[in-house]
Amino acid sequence: MKRIALLALAAAVTATTAQAQANGKAKSKTPQTTKPNSNKMNNTEKVVALLKSIETGDAAPVAYINPTHYTQHNLGAADGLTGFGALLQALPKGSAKVNTVRAFQDGDYVVAHTDYNFFGPKIGFDIFRFEDGQIVEHWDNLQQTPTQPNPSGHSMIDGPAEIKDLDKTNENKNLVHQFVDDILVNGRMEKLQGYYKGDHYIQHNPQIGDGLSSLGAALDAMAKRGITMKYDKIHLVLGCGNFVLTASEGTFGGKPTVFYDLFRVENGKIAEHWDTIEAVPAKSEWKNQNGKF
Repeated sequence: MKRIALLALAAAVTATTAQAQANGKAKSKTPQTTKPNSNKMNNTEKVVALLKSIETGDAAPVAYINPTHYTQHNLGAADGLTGFGALLQALPKGSAKVNTVRAFQDGDYVVAHTDYNFFGPKIGFDIFRFEDGQIVEHWDNLQQTPTQPNPSGHSMIDGPAEIKDLDKTNENKNLVHQFVDDILVNGRMEKLQGYYKGDHYIQHNPQIGDGLSSLGAALDAMAKRGITMKYDKIHLVLGCGNFVLTASEGTFGGKPTVFYDLFRVENGKIAEHWDTIEAVPAKSEWKNQNGKF
């Protein structure tokens, strides 16, 4: 049944694209599928519904994507709405599962933090950009779900999800941006302790335990094994209240890599961290030419 639903969703995507092309050469950006009542949904709710439709096969959320103007940064999918449909058709029968645990909006952008089974178990961050109530651009970063919790017993997805301190959004975004620039990009380790409240720090990276002491031990262990992790550039900083996501590029073990880091800020200090790390495939393997950013 799930395979039938998924094929129906993929068919709806294809039909939406074909209809839009036939129209206009379309004078309108409005998709031609049956539209859900999007006026009653905010952009965050639209994203959660769209992601869930990958599991359920519900075709209605396809209408949230602009059928003639959709830029894809997942390098495993072709550009545009047709690429999204082809990706859905390739999913193994009955395999798709989607549980979005955190989602928030920052201006025209929506961030989602999701537990997937998408060509295998994965944890992912998705970023969607909206124009006039429709999705026009998508970025993501996926990492295989580990089979064991990290040294402190945490998964890559568990922990608080409630958004608080909306009045501190800009302050928290500035704090996290400065942290990533100071510590991860420029290696100003003498500033590290100033971003934390002592050793109180909850870590969801699958290889590292809680606290700054565990972080230091993990970095030392990597260095002894000759593994380097380098952040070169911060591309996006998106936040809402106590949650801030950064999307950065760099290298891990000498290979081009994309880093997505989600931070929970509490009383002006970094209190918790989730991340995904994804290697950039060789350009010959890209199914679109938009790049990861």
